[in-house]
Formats: sequence, structure tokens, C-alpha cells
Amino acid sequence: MAVTRYLSPITLFNTKNSNLYSLTLLAILCTTFYFIGIWQHSLGPIPNSTVTTAVLSSAACNPLPTTQLDFMPHHLPLDPSPSSAVPAPHFPPCDPSFSEYTPCEDARRSLKFDRDMLIYRQRHCPEKEELLKCRIPAPYGYKVPFRWPKSREFAWFSNAPHKELAVEKKNQNWIKVEGDLFRFPGGGTMFPRGADAYIDDIDKLINLKDGSIRTAIDTGCGVASWGAYLLSRNILAVSFAPRDTHVSQVQFALERGVPALIGVIASIRLPYPSRAFDMAHCSRCLIPWGTYDGIYLIEVDRILRPGGYWILSGPPINWQNHWRGWNRTADDLEQEQSGIEAVARTLCWKKIVQRGDLAIWQKPSNHIHCKANRKVFKQPKFCQSQDPDTAWYTKLEKCLTPLPEVADIKEVAGGQLTKWPERLNAIPPRISSGSLTGITENMFVENTELWKKRVEYYKRIDYQLAETGRYRNLLDMNAYLGGFAAALVDDPLWVMNTVPVEADRINTLGVIYERGLIGTYQNWCEAMSTYPRTYDFIHADSIISLYKDRCGTEDILLEMDRILRPEGSVIIRDDVDVLLKIKKIIDAMQWEGRIVDHENGPLEREKIIFAVKQYWTASPTLTPKQDQ
Repeated sequence: MAVTRYLSPITLFNTKNSNLYSLTLLAILCTTFYFIGIWQHSLGPIPNSTVTTAVLSSAACNPLPTTQLDFMPHHLPLDPSPSSAVPAPHFPPCDPSFSEYTPCEDARRSLKFDRDMLIYRQRHCPEKEELLKCRIPAPYGYKVPFRWPKSREFAWFSNAPHKELAVEKKNQNWIKVEGDLFRFPGGGTMFPRGADAYIDDIDKLINLKDGSIRTAIDTGCGVASWGAYLLSRNILAVSFAPRDTHVSQVQFALERGVPALIGVIASIRLPYPSRAFDMAHCSRCLIPWGTYDGIYLIEVDRILRPGGYWILSGPPINWQNHWRGWNRTADDLEQEQSGIEAVARTLCWKKIVQRGDLAIWQKPSNHIHCKANRKVFKQPKFCQSQDPDTAWYTKLEKCLTPLPEVADIKEVAGGQLTKWPERLNAIPPRISSGSLTGITENMFVENTELWKKRVEYYKRIDYQLAETGRYRNLLDMNAYLGGFAAALVDDPLWVMNTVPVEADRINTLGVIYERGLIGTYQNWCEAMSTYPRTYDFIHADSIISLYKDRCGTEDILLEMDRILRPEGSVIIRDDVDVLLKIKKIIDAMQWEGRIVDHENGPLEREKIIFAVKQYWTASPTLTPKQDQ
């Protein structure tokens, strides 16, 4: 049975009164302390000692010292005084006469140097006080180049306004002017039927289809038609020629979307590692191969991989049928060919064929026999001192670069390369053999995957990079193992991978070539051996931090501006503090840019700048001089 508790009316009354008294007392205390607070604040700030005494006056102890708390921020810098403020950077346009300025191949500067061995055509860069602090203008009327593959055959006349080569080579199908366009029929001095037919002739002599030949070099390239038509066969050629009387031949190659650099074989090594190229080519390149004790062929031997090919067409090959047209005597041409043949034998090359206007030699796969026949050929001796991969202002030597040791006559020195396209992601022999200290096979694989992830992130931010065909000529300023280029290999573009000669890491350009990619050495305190507006896209990974104690950040960025096309894009990765400095400079260079987080999120100190160079040109009222 439930029991109900009964409370009397008196008890209820007492309970209610007790609650009422408590609430009344609490209200009185709150009101009292509120008015005391108002009274204290009306007296102004009270010294700490007074407050302490008042609070502790009833205590039988000495007053305790107190510290006034300061909640103001202390991590902000002081505002600079007007006298110490750093002025905002300013980079005005250069005079239109500099629209094709190549700082290290300047015609006027070159006249100061020796003409022997074409030394005056080598790189001769300006001193620090001569560096321009202005932005190179595009010529008036400049237009974004055609997309590949149309660019292989057409370029805008306004982008490289020179008719000289079209006049000089009008009967050789190099280049023609048609209204506001240049048209490139694909011809050359030694292939009037076109580069494609000429390459077919080579393919009948050596196999260009099985993937064993991937990297090539074209010496004295003209407008690079040979390299342009090799691309359809998955062969990537670096074309080079000097800046000489054939005005803008390398510039035309770049406008076509073909890899090319300004260069010459003179007194220093070409800027490539040893064993880089599967094939080297000279078509009437006018290089005196048999002179200077064969030093130029010795350099070709250094950069050819074991088993690689050297192809020669034009004088003196097939001189018996051409000597009258070449305006030379038969005896002179016969002597020239004999000299080339003799040098090739001393290099242990084997002449595998001469048919028509083509002759092809092959480098041995190792030096076992070559070392033995030094008893017959006293010269050239094997080099003893220089690193075979060192090639930045390195003097040519009349000595044969030794190949890595092998245990068997059938073994390929330095390791057998996998055929393309498997070659791209196969472990490069320089890494698998352990010859690059500090780089393991696992590191190579991880680096490849890392750059796949990074390029995917880039394409999510830069929709133009994701757009197939938007960019053609790309530059990676600090390529390391070539991971950036490898991640883009399926896109219709090419990447010039540069390895800074000051890089803290190991010389990795040889690895890049073993992957079937191309590149060059570069000191970014100096200008690159290329024309203004070469690249559609530039990638710079930690390059400013690398050079922070070597040269000015603004000088590197101005060089990037010189070689970047109007409306071209840039991605710069670096520490956030470095990028904040860069952002101020590129704003003054008329680039539109923004800083975004690392692909791993905002907690990473490394950030990324995505920037675009705005379109602008020289004034239509000013005509640029073409003698720079």
C-alpha cells in the first residue's frame, strides 16, 4: 500500500520564507559589490601596492609583490620609420632594342674574345654591374604560338620578324614567309625531300622503332626539322646551334615547339653529362671534325652512351658526287673524310654503314678492346683526372673519357638501358649500380610517386596545365631526378630539365637522361642560353632558397620573366617566408599570382605560388634593332 507523506501548512510556509530570505540576501550582496566596483573605477587606476595593502590589511603577514598582466601582442614588428622603409620594387620595360636579348650570347660582347676554335661564340655573360634591371619586351604584334602539332609547320612572323633565313635558304625548304606566317616545309640542306623522308632513310640503316634509341642531339641544327620530325617516333632530340649569321635559327625551332638551345662546340664541354645520348647527328653542320686532333669528336664520344650512334651527312660524305656543287676540290674533301675516319678509329668507333649521303659510326659498348689497342693508337690517351659528368665551363681535353669497368666483353659499360617507354620508370643504372652515393632504388621510386601526386595537385589548381595542348615548351629549373617531367610524359609537351651546378644534392642529370628525358646544366645566377619567350611554363622547386646567398632573387626572377612567354605560367615552391618576398617582386613584374597551401595541407611551411605573366609588348611606334 502506497504511503503519502503529509506536510503541514506551517512547514510549507517556513520553507518558502527561508528561500525568500536567501534570494533577498543574494540580491543585496550583488548590488553592494556592483556599486563598490563602480566607485573604485571612478577613482582611476590604483597602484598595485595600494590594492595589495587594502586586500590584505586584515591579514597578519607582509604584502605579496604582484605583477601587472600585459595582454598586448609582442610578435609584430615595429612600424618602420619613413627613412628606413624599403622602397617597393620597380622593373620598367627595357628598350625595344632588347626584345631578342640573349645576355650570355651578346654579339657586341663576343667581339672581345678570341675567334680561334669559335671561342667568341661561347657563353660570355655580363658582369654583375651590367645586369639589366628591366623587363624584356615582346615585339609589337606578338601572338601566342600555334599548338602542337600545327606549330611544327607554322609560326607567327611577328614573333620572330626575320626574313634573312628564308631568303638565304629559299632553295633548301628550310623556311618560307607566307603573309603573316612562317611555314616550315621540313626540308634541310641535305634533305630537300623533307626531314621525314630523311629519317626514313636513317631508319633503313639503324632501328629507330624498337625503343632502343630515345635521346638524340643535333649539332648545328638549323631550324631543327630533324628533331621536330623525330618526335613522332618517340625520339626526343636536343637541337643546338650558335647565334651567328643564320639569324634566329634556334628561335625558330622554339617557336615551332621543338627542344633547342643556343650552343656551339668550341673550347669547353657541352653542358650535358657523359653517356647521355643514344644518337648524335650532324647534317652539314660545318663543324671541323678532323681538326684540333679530333677534339670535337672526342667530345661527342663523351656524351654518347655505349653502343650509341654518330650520323654524318653533308661534306665530306659522298664527296665524289657533290664536290663541284660544294665549291671545293675533290682532294680537299677526300682529305677531310680521311681525317674524320682516322679520328673515329682512335676512338674505337666502328663505321657500320655509308650509303648515299649518309655515314653512321657506332661507339663500342665497353672499352676492353679500346684499352688494349692503346698500344697501337698512342693518342688520344684515356683521361685521368676530370669527372666525366662535369660540364659547366669545363675545358675540352684531348683525351678519351673512360667508360665504367666491365667484367665481360659482352657487358654494356654503366649498365644496359631498358627500351622506351619502360625506360622512364625503370631504375636507372646510375642508381642501381650505386654510383650515385645517397640515392637508393627506393628513393627513386618514392620520388616518382611523389611527383605524380604533386602534378595532380598542380592540375587541380592550374586548369591550364590540365588542359591538353595548352603548354608545349616547359622548363624545370631544379629537376633533381626528373620526376616533374616524368609525371607529364603523356601530355603533348616536352620539359627541359635543368640541374643547377650549385645543387646541394648529387649531380643527377645523368639519371634524367637514363630515364629517356632531356636536360642541361645551369647556373641560375647567369642567363640561360636561349631566346626571350622560350617557355610556356616554368617550374621552380626551391630554386630561390638554393641561390639566396649566391645572387639576387630579383635577378633570377627577371631571367625567368625574360624566357617566359606573355601569358605563360609559373609554379614556384619554397618556404613561405621566401615566397612572401617573391610575391612582392612578381607583383612589380606584372605577374598575377597567388600563394596556396602545400599539397599536404596548411601546416607545411613550404607553400606554392601559381602565377601568370600578363600580356604586354613593345610600343608599335618603336622598331626594335635586331643586332642584340
